Amino acid sequence: MNQKTPSTPTAANDTVEALRLDRQLCFALYGAANRVTRLYRPLLEALGLTYPQYLAMLVLWEASPRTVGALGEALDLESSTLTPLLKRLEAQGLVERKRDPDDERRVIVALTSTGLALREQARRVPEQLLCRLDLPLEELGDLRERLKTLAV
Repeated sequence: MNQKTPSTPTAANDTVEALRLDRQLCFALYGAANRVTRLYRPLLEALGLTYPQYLAMLVLWEASPRTVGALGEALDLESSTLTPLLKRLEAQGLVERKRDPDDERRVIVALTSTGLALREQARRVPEQLLCRLDLPLEELGDLRERLKTLAV
């Protein structure tokens, strides 16, 4: 019989090939995410923000105030992860947190005037990042849309 079984050299080679690091989607995504985060770092340091803080501020610049739950949903983060991040932003004077008077279980996060003013400085970050990536804008847009389908 010429039927290939897992014990044949060809099947073993296929398995080894399939398990190569450079063939893994997860590793390609991991490497790309690390590179993009490294490119953001100096841009965000100038603003006094870490990358996760920047993401939280982006959501708040879109709409503030928001509940911690709504912020976590937008960022796909649990409140246990988000709370320390928000405490640091509050210590920097960028946001304020307070209990919802209608429901004490909910915490509302709002931008301060300093946090709102930081948006003006941050507006240059996307353009600066695009220059560092050195990829055509159309390709980046297509890539972003394709990656979004994986996140659903």
